[in-house]
Amino acid sequence: ESGNRVQNAPFADHKARNDPSFEQRFSAGANPAPVPSTNPAPQADNGNMSVDAYRKKHEITIICPGREAPSPFMSFQSTGFPSEILREVQQAGFKAPSPIQAQSWPIALKGSDIVAVAKTGSGKTLGYLLPGFILVKNLRHNSRDGPTVLVLSPTRELATQIQDEAIKFGRSSRISSTCLYGGAPKGPQLRDLERGADIVVATPGRLNDILEMGKVSLRQVAYLVLDEADRMLDMGFEPQIRKIVKQVQPKRQTLMFTATWPREVRKIASDLLTNPVQVNIGNTDELVANKSITQHVEVTTSFEKGRRLDQILRQQEPGSKVIIFCSTKRMCDQLSRNLSRQYGASAIHGDKSQAERDSVLSEFRTGRCPILVATDVAARGLDVKDIRVVVNYDFPTGVEDYVHRIGRTGRAGATGIAYTFFCDQDSKYASDLVKILEGANQNVSPELRAMVGRGGYGGRGPRRWASSNDSYGGQGAYGSQTRDGPSFQSSYNNSSSGNQYGGAPSFHSSSSNNQTSGAASLPARFYSGNSRGGDRARSRSPPKAVGVSNW
Repeated sequence: ESGNRVQNAPFADHKARNDPSFEQRFSAGANPAPVPSTNPAPQADNGNMSVDAYRKKHEITIICPGREAPSPFMSFQSTGFPSEILREVQQAGFKAPSPIQAQSWPIALKGSDIVAVAKTGSGKTLGYLLPGFILVKNLRHNSRDGPTVLVLSPTRELATQIQDEAIKFGRSSRISSTCLYGGAPKGPQLRDLERGADIVVATPGRLNDILEMGKVSLRQVAYLVLDEADRMLDMGFEPQIRKIVKQVQPKRQTLMFTATWPREVRKIASDLLTNPVQVNIGNTDELVANKSITQHVEVTTSFEKGRRLDQILRQQEPGSKVIIFCSTKRMCDQLSRNLSRQYGASAIHGDKSQAERDSVLSEFRTGRCPILVATDVAARGLDVKDIRVVVNYDFPTGVEDYVHRIGRTGRAGATGIAYTFFCDQDSKYASDLVKILEGANQNVSPELRAMVGRGGYGGRGPRRWASSNDSYGGQGAYGSQTRDGPSFQSSYNNSSSGNQYGGAPSFHSSSSNNQTSGAASLPARFYSGNSRGGDRARSRSPPKAVGVSNW
């Protein structure tokens, strides 16, 4: 070091690992985690269910050419995790590992790189955190020299939630962690780094800023996680991610967790991971909605949305948690002001300060303010277990965002309800939306089917997750993503064949109608003209609605 500045010379390009000690790092130390046999007994301890039956039940496919896949951990007792970690898991009320945890843990504990493709709310966070805890304890690095585990997250909201989980489950193991994200002062974050952190959870923008300041070293990072990789790429963070990875030692273990598996994600996976094992939960070639969510898509007009929203909210039990998604920040603020008069509502979007966001989310989680009105900044990463209803007041700019929005409910095995207002200007998404509904065994209204024919095109079009202004991790405007080069599929096709459970192809590209009456005019509190087309408001005053004057 020179003064307080950490010297960060980039490492050479990532190369294949032939280091026999790499896997041993997990089993060294006082609390070794057992590496499962590659030929386990056919019967597992989860109700005597066989491994094949478990994988079939949970739609797990594994792609690991040239290697046998380890058996999933179908109970917490079979993991061999230290007693303090198991105690934290039990106190959290978990009965058994989720499918992504059950299959990812034994692979991670062997030191292998992983690509894990699973829907939101499937338990991915603990899927990568707990093996990271084991590695931290066994390597025993000096945390003041830099972290052992680095987790990259697209948004500061998701980053802070990962940090919360790291603190909650790592406290008894005396594992220190800190969170680096934009929109907040650097001073406290830098002080946390100076005190030492075994785990750093960071958004790419803020971490790059701190790297350029020379205030953190990544030379000890042995375990790198890219969480919500598809979201990070869509937000334009690929150059920042690649810059960060150059500061991490080549002989690291890298885990990529993603909800979708598009070409861009495959490309960066092929560049940054070494002989990864791919774990798929469900069909990765199709965008699939959570079947635990009842989806109601209602073809309506912009002027009918307000009254229908009023009806939906009145149908809920008092205090039920509801998220309402809007396309614009102005509409978020307008709706939250009007709804708060009767229900208690707050808004969250990219223009809110970190302190405001923390306050809003705290009130939402505790139920003091049960209605959250949000832009797509809350479409991913918001993990509140008891959200009852999601309302898409405005349809998003793509069905991927639709799936992630409604995925805020129906989490951790619970059921949920999603209402979506679908207007004429959304017709280009009708074809893909119908596929999503049919894939989740949901009702499709005749009105929605009729829109398919006049939708213009059936493709998904450009993938747009959020505007740069709604980015939690800073402006992701470093240029377009790299879309050329060899695909992950080609790199696998050139390797020796191995077991493919379930026969899944490797690395391919991938409701009832509660129509409201047209007789009601738009309530004054929702009046905005066409909210989806922008923030334009008409000059004349709207008519006052009957029966809703108390909003």
